[in-house]
Amino acid sequence: MCGQVGVIFGRKRRRPGELSHLRHVFTRMLLGSERRGPHATGVAWLKTDGSYRIYKRPLRAHELVGEHGYAKTLASVDHHTTILMGHTRWRTRGDELNNRNNHPIRAGDIIGTHNGTIYNADYLFRYFRLPRFSEVDSELLFRLADRYAYDGVLDLEGYKAALSLCRGQLSAVLASCLDPGVIAVFKGNKPLSMCIHRRYRVALYASEPAFLELALAGDTGWRELEIPPMTLLRFRHEDLTKIDLANFHFIPQVRKYTLPKGVVA
Repeated sequence: MCGQVGVIFGRKRRRPGELSHLRHVFTRMLLGSERRGPHATGVAWLKTDGSYRIYKRPLRAHELVGEHGYAKTLASVDHHTTILMGHTRWRTRGDELNNRNNHPIRAGDIIGTHNGTIYNADYLFRYFRLPRFSEVDSELLFRLADRYAYDGVLDLEGYKAALSLCRGQLSAVLASCLDPGVIAVFKGNKPLSMCIHRRYRVALYASEPAFLELALAGDTGWRELEIPPMTLLRFRHEDLTKIDLANFHFIPQVRKYTLPKGVVA
């Protein structure tokens, strides 16, 4: 169990006040997500020129947001940013003191976050002969995406075929540094809620709707996006209103641990 939150940006020249507001919304979502993942927290942004920054530490969210590195990372979010993603990690495998195990994870040209567990990841790393630089199963999802991204463009059918071999739980968000204007959101058998604001030209996602409600209290103009399980959404920076939808499949498996009281799986 982990927490995912993020802001997907459509193309727009934004005033400083609007950017500041969206940074604040993101931070509130990240803080709300702390109870889903107390062992490590990370954030990343990606821009239209393919540049990116990842800042992650083995800290709780409220500790990370107080660091200079976090403030510096968010201060760099501008009208060229395509996504700002965050993750709070609940350690299941891989020591959080090894920062490679924490999210967001970069695998080749892919940057992403994952909530869930891929139980046959070790086997699939060997089966596909993928490089591996961390101990966590999540890396598999992003290595596969990198394998099926040709010149940065994800071969969706090939990637979906590879995902169908995965066994466990997943919802994930990923993007390629070589194709930064396309953001892929996978809602599998782990929770993920989204909403969109046409005037801001942004979409928000979070592992629980309560994190969105907390961050957007008093803010108007947001519309919920209803997403059934096993759905892939692709957002495009050039026109955020044109969302590609597709189904994907893997082998669902029931979680193997007990959740804290009040936490949604």
